[in-house]
Amino acid sequence: MPVKQQADTKIWKRRTTKAQFAVWFGWLLGVAIFVYCWRLISDKTIWFFVTDAPKQAADMAERMVPPKWSYMEVLWAPVWDTINIATLGTMIAIVIAVPVAFCAARNTTPSVHFVRPVALFIIVSSRSINSLIWALMLVTLIGPGVLAGVIAIGLRSIGFCAKLLYEAIEEIDHSQVEAVIATGAARSQQLSFGIVPQIMPAFAGISVFRWDINIRESTVLGLVGAGGIGLQLDSSISTLAWTQVSLILLVILATVIVSEWVSAKIRHAII
Repeated sequence: MPVKQQADTKIWKRRTTKAQFAVWFGWLLGVAIFVYCWRLISDKTIWFFVTDAPKQAADMAERMVPPKWSYMEVLWAPVWDTINIATLGTMIAIVIAVPVAFCAARNTTPSVHFVRPVALFIIVSSRSINSLIWALMLVTLIGPGVLAGVIAIGLRSIGFCAKLLYEAIEEIDHSQVEAVIATGAARSQQLSFGIVPQIMPAFAGISVFRWDINIRESTVLGLVGAGGIGLQLDSSISTLAWTQVSLILLVILATVIVSEWVSAKIRHAII
């Protein structure tokens, strides 16, 4: 090969010099941010408590054994309240989420420029606020109890259900809807026979999945006074009744496992 041709041959490199410097700068910036954040955390951390935490955790675990099985008589009602909070809250959310989802989907909304933004705002607002925050505000407004927990779970679940459902509506097979339209069907008939049958599996799956999530979330709403087994947990922790705490944690674990099994069976049967 001639010398000139060898000089003109380009050598492949993974990155150009400029790109490599950009990568190095990115790593340097990331390390600097990490060091800065670590310093902020260190300044606000009492390291004596951190180093003593394993000893305290072992002492707490020793105090929690054995669980106070006789306390189970008191827990049956709170467990039932927890299940009711999750179930009723999910039902309320589904009732509200269905019309919101149809208003948010581009192919079913009455108005893309007015109704859809309002529906999307409802979805974002619901999903942005945690159920504990909803419960805290509702306990302040309507007082402590199961009702505050039900409404909190419902308000939190609207955005979740509506978002997944409106995405399912937008992903339907439009040829089926066109076939219904070709028969001269009215708008309501197009909805009933062209769209609803296609989204029913997704609707059922979303509902059961959200109920399963709400079982988990409703177990801690009692910490802010919204009823359920979380109320007993807060009371037991406040009185340092660690044997009761261990039993409550076992009950919560069992409840979540059973709800997971039930929801999996229902989703399998439906979908």
